Amino acid sequence: MGIVNVTPDSFSDGGLWVEARAAVAHAESLIEQGADVIDVGGESTRPGSVPVDQATELARTIPVVSAVAATGVEVSIDTTKPEVARAAVDAGATIINDVSASLEAVAAATGAGWIAMHALGDSATMQDDPRYDDAVEDVAGFLAEAVDRGRAAGVGRIWIDPGIGFGKTTRHNLELLANIDRFTEIAPVLVGASRKSVVGAVHAASDGLGGVASISGSADRLEGSVGIAVWSAYLGVDMIRVHDVRPTVHALSLLTR
Repeated sequence: MGIVNVTPDSFSDGGLWVEARAAVAHAESLIEQGADVIDVGGESTRPGSVPVDQATELARTIPVVSAVAATGVEVSIDTTKPEVARAAVDAGATIINDVSASLEAVAAATGAGWIAMHALGDSATMQDDPRYDDAVEDVAGFLAEAVDRGRAAGVGRIWIDPGIGFGKTTRHNLELLANIDRFTEIAPVLVGASRKSVVGAVHAASDGLGGVASISGSADRLEGSVGIAVWSAYLGVDMIRVHDVRPTVHALSLLTR
């Protein structure tokens, strides 16, 4: 899954693809690099981000969804708003990527696939001292309940996403990734760790630095992001959401040799 953020404030590529023509061109480049799905988002969900209104999100995403869907590739809409999800499916999206894990009824009504993600709190508060009794089992229990709701609603295709970086410390994120095969017991899994702070933290530690090596960008987070993708696929994850499609596709090809 290649990422196309049509936003000014996403943590890694905010502002690069705000104009629809640029976003579509970027999507076409990711498809050429080997993306099977293009994920279009019009509202940043990074820690501390400010929500946008429905009209703004629709204006950002629907022209891009329509144009990318016309290429024949599968398109997902990254949203928590029912109205945006419905409009995106009408425009050609076939998957709803739902960080709120609450849009199963919309997915069922539209026939779209549904990705249910775990997050602890909202974007404004989720990194304020997140705590779990057992991060792996707490998240697994939440997602198992989401799958049950989705199946009861009649959703045909369901993926679960443990929500790397969404209300988790670096230690929580590493525990989830180390045990990612626990989630494959529940449903097909999506992992989205590309360029996230857990990668920066691990890279900083490997360099003997404190904290996180940088706040964003692929220059110092590419290797770790690709490593997580290969690890996840090796343990049975179904879909990997990434910014850097070509190097990820090349690395994953080693698993099929």
